[in-house]
Amino acid sequence: MILFNDKKFKKLFKRLLKAFKIVTIISTSIIAVHIIHALTLDRIIQYVEISFYSPNFPENISGYRVAFVSDTHNISEARLEDIVARLNESQIDLLILGGDIMSTRGNYHERTLKFMSKVNTTDGIFGVEGNHDRFTRLFQVMEYHGVTLLSNSGVYIRDNFFLAGIRDLWRANPNIPRAIEGAERDDFVLLISHNPDISMRQSTIGVDLILSGHSHGGQITFFGIWAPYMTFNTYFTRYGQRFRSGWAESRDGVPVFVSHGVGEYFPRVFARPQVVIVTLFHKANEI
Repeated sequence: MILFNDKKFKKLFKRLLKAFKIVTIISTSIIAVHIIHALTLDRIIQYVEISFYSPNFPENISGYRVAFVSDTHNISEARLEDIVARLNESQIDLLILGGDIMSTRGNYHERTLKFMSKVNTTDGIFGVEGNHDRFTRLFQVMEYHGVTLLSNSGVYIRDNFFLAGIRDLWRANPNIPRAIEGAERDDFVLLISHNPDISMRQSTIGVDLILSGHSHGGQITFFGIWAPYMTFNTYFTRYGQRFRSGWAESRDGVPVFVSHGVGEYFPRVFARPQVVIVTLFHKANEI
């Protein structure tokens, strides 16, 4: 009783109560912002335009536009229609599918490939497998819809522009050197790997740019700057936040761009679905 009647204790108690109220308000506000974002912006596709400059990229096709669509999973028909319409308005030269076209249930890949085959391109549609994909089934449906599957292999898109793709890190045996062995030393080499972790485990020397997906932007993040799952689950990635979203580098310093993907696999929180459009430019070597 003496303690509760003490003026200093009462003053301290009021301060602690006030601090608790402030912390509660801040915490509730942060949670509310994340829930609102998940229910609004995280349901809207973001079309990300990036530019990449390289002295190896052919000067005669500088300004070449590549669309990268990854992790479609159980994507809705409405979202597919939006993607096809937007890409057909964007004058795309090449469309690349970054894997995880399948989902754990259903035949979403059949619908996805049917829609994506309607995208008008100059040089075709190519894709790689992801950890959710079943290679044989995926290859059959891709072939039916005129989509070329890259499987530790590569192909010339234009003179001095080589596109390579590898098998998935979790499901198969990706092999970067084999995928790019058909390219010449001075070619511009674009490598597609569903899982960006492979860029830390194998040599990427000879590659100019890597496009990947897999991470879903962290899926559930704190204001889009930190993904708890990527920190505490080393099975998902061994490299923490390195390949959560956007630009990173391989072990050899090759630029890697990681897309959030567009699928509706799990709720997204500050990890908006993305379609990435990369414009490739020739840049002369600086003297």
